Amino acid sequence: MQKSILIKAFSNPLALAGFIIIIIMFLLAILAPWLAPYDPDAFDVKAILLAPSWQHWMGTDGLGRDVLSRMLYGGRISLLVGLVAVGISTAIGIILGALAGYYRGWVDTVIMRLVDIMLSIPSFFLILAVIAFLTPSIVNIMVVIGLTSWMGVTRLVRAEFLSLSNREFVLASRSLGAKDARLIFTHLLPNSLTPIIVSSVLGVAGAVLLESGLSFLGLGVQAPQASWGNILTDGKEYIQFAWWLSLYPGMAILLTVLGYNLLGEGLRDALDPRSQSS
Repeated sequence: MQKSILIKAFSNPLALAGFIIIIIMFLLAILAPWLAPYDPDAFDVKAILLAPSWQHWMGTDGLGRDVLSRMLYGGRISLLVGLVAVGISTAIGIILGALAGYYRGWVDTVIMRLVDIMLSIPSFFLILAVIAFLTPSIVNIMVVIGLTSWMGVTRLVRAEFLSLSNREFVLASRSLGAKDARLIFTHLLPNSLTPIIVSSVLGVAGAVLLESGLSFLGLGVQAPQASWGNILTDGKEYIQFAWWLSLYPGMAILLTVLGYNLLGEGLRDALDPRSQSS
């Protein structure tokens, strides 16, 4: 079953293209210590704002640092923040959505009103407000993005639990004396994984964009540590004549987000029972 789902997902050319893009990005980030031609934090006053050449394939920045090396190491930060932040938000969303959908009543009411309150606040401004009171760091960025992005997963899981609670296999297990934990983790949650997986894949793209935006505003990953967002920040001062400082990190963010969106859409088509039956 799982093999057929993967075959169906990757038979979609766009989903396969997205998967390949993501794999390439991760390989470049993992292999950064071996692929980077220079120390990403090393200054060279004789090589300030050099255009792309055979010596510096993506040029240098305003401090003479090699942009290619900083891009490779910056990819580690941006991709890690995306994955960990989505992991946190998905875990919170699964727990709250499962509680709301299974127990219903006042539990559902309290959780869904909390979701409504969180959704009424623009996420980016909420993150900005929280980050303003914290010391900008990788850990804080991951935690804050995760703690402010769980509402969509909560709604999806709740809807799946409400739909599955009256199915025959759940009613049969309940009539046989199955406990709540067994019903939730053995019957309901495994059958709710489709929207969770798709939402998580698409959520990574959003988290990468959020991290890049925060770093661009100076509230994300702090120098000298490189991320795609703060490389873009360095480039805005020289955008009129040092185009490479904005082009390459912008393209990296674009390709990463595009890859996750294509993969997410392909998985949605493969995991959707209606598309499998057609």
